[in-house]
Amino acid sequence: MIKIGVLGAGSMGAGIAQVASTAGHKVVLFDTNEKALQVADAKLIKILARLVEKGRIDQKKSDAIHSNIELATSMQAFSECGLIIEAIIENLDIKKSVFKSLEEITTKDCILATNTSSLSVTSIAASCQYSERIIGIHFFNPAPLMPLVEIIPAIQTSQETTSKAKSIIDSWGKKTVLAKDTPGFIVNRVARPFYGEALRIYEEGIADFATIDWAMTALGGFRMGPFTLMDYIGNDVNYIVTETVFAAFYYDPRYKPSLTQKRHSEAGWLGRKSGRGYFDYSENANNPMPVEDNEVGTMILNRILMMLINEAADALFLNIASRDDIDLAMTKGVNYPKGLLQWADEVGLRHVVNFLDVMYQEYKEDRYRCSPLLRRMAKAGKKFY
Repeated sequence: MIKIGVLGAGSMGAGIAQVASTAGHKVVLFDTNEKALQVADAKLIKILARLVEKGRIDQKKSDAIHSNIELATSMQAFSECGLIIEAIIENLDIKKSVFKSLEEITTKDCILATNTSSLSVTSIAASCQYSERIIGIHFFNPAPLMPLVEIIPAIQTSQETTSKAKSIIDSWGKKTVLAKDTPGFIVNRVARPFYGEALRIYEEGIADFATIDWAMTALGGFRMGPFTLMDYIGNDVNYIVTETVFAAFYYDPRYKPSLTQKRHSEAGWLGRKSGRGYFDYSENANNPMPVEDNEVGTMILNRILMMLINEAADALFLNIASRDDIDLAMTKGVNYPKGLLQWADEVGLRHVVNFLDVMYQEYKEDRYRCSPLLRRMAKAGKKFY
């Protein structure tokens, strides 16, 4: 069993190390900040103690998971690793520099992976001499709990690297999907309207945060409404991803960021982690109750859902991923109640096309343009399944 390297001891890196160690691998968790390593180790000990307490694992398994992880402050500790996963700040220049350094201390057959959620894997690979072994392996937070992992080959990545990386992550009990190296990959691309259209509905004065969230959870079956979810993710993080995707798609209006979210981020209203976001998380906070109007709620749900379906259809149209992987990604990566392409079949493709065309006629914005695939399939009377 190969040794796994994890670069970065933040919550994501520590989570990936836990997953690999639980699967039986020896793991090197590296960070230049020794305090970050100590914090990660202390958190892991607490997590393992809770798992033992709940009867999920026994003490012997807990001890094995913990002892499998070696904490390191020198990259030289990666020299015997067969797979290294980088999980540091979303900065392309920093990542390129790190990957160049990794090439100097690893064997030529060691797979070097980035956990980036929005940056170009191809660009990272271009900084390396042996670019065919570079790949994107994108976990979702928290890594031990979220089943989905996106596998993103760069243009330069060899088929052998892709197959080997996918096989390793599959063996960890994760659900893997293959995605083309385009901005946002599958989940962060297809999910943009869940936030963007909700913000637009609020900005138009149609409903407040609580009412929009109620419509999506009570009527749509989503586990969290968009504003609760943005507060959970953090408005700073979500806004940066939105800006990144918007710029990477040459400022396509479909991915346009929201001033409401920017202002919340600027105010430091980041969500749960700051105590306030779209909702107030302070003790004894008095948040507004939703207006439970089924007519308004159905309109909100339809508007967001049709935009999500359109995005999923366009991802298929542009060969970002397969039909099955797109639906699997959205159910396992962001817990949608069902796959969006399956949902499209249920509501009817002609209905989706007509809804989007009405929106486009009203707003005259490319934001609401219908995917050619949806239009063609509706015209031919076809379904996704």
